Amino acid sequence: GSMLVELCSSIPDGVVAFFTSYSYMESIISEWDGMGILRQLTKSKLVFIETKDVVETTLALDNFRRACDSGRGAVFLSVARGKVSEGINFDRHYGRAVIMFGVPFQYTLSHILRARLEYLQTNYQIREQDFLNFDALRQASQCVGRVIRSKIDYGLMIFADSRYNRHDKRTKLPGWIQNFLGDGQLNLSTDTAIAQVKHFLRVMAQPVDQNKLKEVLLSLEEVEAMNPPTQMIEAP
Repeated sequence: GSMLVELCSSIPDGVVAFFTSYSYMESIISEWDGMGILRQLTKSKLVFIETKDVVETTLALDNFRRACDSGRGAVFLSVARGKVSEGINFDRHYGRAVIMFGVPFQYTLSHILRARLEYLQTNYQIREQDFLNFDALRQASQCVGRVIRSKIDYGLMIFADSRYNRHDKRTKLPGWIQNFLGDGQLNLSTDTAIAQVKHFLRVMAQPVDQNKLKEVLLSLEEVEAMNPPTQMIEAP
């Protein structure tokens, strides 16, 4: 909780936090409320929470965006495998940072999941733990990927769980995330993480070098050359 408070006081505009389940999020929010964490959060940002009600969540998202547009800033507390993680983008100033609290494993006592695991084991020799790890890390990647939606977008991805330091977890993340997970970004203390956050934001706040931008963006002519118009040839 204190880490989220420090992050929200250092990061401008929108911040998104994902929890592994609704029950976990509700228990944490209740505990934070008793500790005064939520009160501290509201000093720097407005707080919005995803619920199981689609209408409530949609309204919360609208108000979240308004808070970001107005310059007030906001933090959105949401759930992996929920509505927000599945199809809502937090591009530009709506998502300057995303935090993943925990590893979003599936509920293993589900009858549907048990049947799927047995099928994978029987027909493809995929071990239960391998699939669960892969699925959880895929879901975590989907959550944190909500903030990067174009080449000129930027944002921070924070995995707030020591299990992401483990080789069997980290190597299942997509390559584009692993490329930024060097030794200097692993197993950080809160103070070190905040220092890196501030440095990153200072760098990204500098004016864009238009010449370097042209090196990574395709011109209209290059796009057209990659996608030549389809020609129809009539048979005689």
